[in-house]
Amino acid sequence: MSDARPTAPPAGGWPPGLQLVLITGMSGSGKSVALKALEDGGYYCVDNLPADLVGGLAEFLKHTDMHGVAVSVDVRSHQTLRALPDWIKRLREGLLDLRVLYLDAKDETLVKRFSETRRRHPLSGDTSTLPESIARERELLSEVSALAHHVDTSDLSTHALRQWIRDFVGTHAQGLTVLFQSFGFKHGIPLDADIVFDVRCLANPHYEPLLRPLTGKDAPVVEFLRGTAEAQRMLSDIGTFVHNWLPCFSRDLRSYLTVAIGCTGGRHRSVYIAEQLAARFAVAVPVLVRHRELST
Repeated sequence: MSDARPTAPPAGGWPPGLQLVLITGMSGSGKSVALKALEDGGYYCVDNLPADLVGGLAEFLKHTDMHGVAVSVDVRSHQTLRALPDWIKRLREGLLDLRVLYLDAKDETLVKRFSETRRRHPLSGDTSTLPESIARERELLSEVSALAHHVDTSDLSTHALRQWIRDFVGTHAQGLTVLFQSFGFKHGIPLDADIVFDVRCLANPHYEPLLRPLTGKDAPVVEFLRGTAEAQRMLSDIGTFVHNWLPCFSRDLRSYLTVAIGCTGGRHRSVYIAEQLAARFAVAVPVLVRHRELST
């Protein structure tokens, strides 16, 4: 791999409102969908940019009137990947509105997608299997992964992923954004979760015939859970925990904190708790809310 390193952080002078989105992550996780969604949104897009050219691109952007640029950097250019974490840190130090998005999926999902499309993994060779190539890719991307906002695309439809990408680039650039995500444990814990809370102990609207076809966003389900002391105590306890630890996560220079709320099916209790928490925290910090099992 290349040992190219940034020699100095680029100087200031970015065009007002310029946003650079760097998309990376696992092969087969949906990076092309994300890049296309941004292109459709008016971003100038570059696919498969070698990592040691990121700094040159950033310098070039200072002399343009572009407002939105998105680039994909991944293991297709694995010889230069070692330079990428340094460039991310230095561009952030230069106060550029840089968003780093890491798309991921479960190994079995990636294997299935490659099998269905009959595509060749970029790290595959005569002596390595597809699972071995995926494991190697995770290793190569581990340092970049720690600097990015993660999206688990294992159970997302293309439409949902496109919407999540639009939400990602639409949040405020400064400070910490808190993302509350509901999910169903029977479908697995999201790979992109930073903190996970289990609310399966709460009364389940699924067993109420009139509430079963509804979700935690519907008024009858909201009233049902609002009327149970356990749900209100759980809501208060989770809210207090997140509130107390937000300053610590902010000091860690994170851009996003994903708080995942899980129930059995991911349609009632977890959706209700995530919605209520998002409403409470929205008055103090930038907030996003996602419901994985309602997005498929």
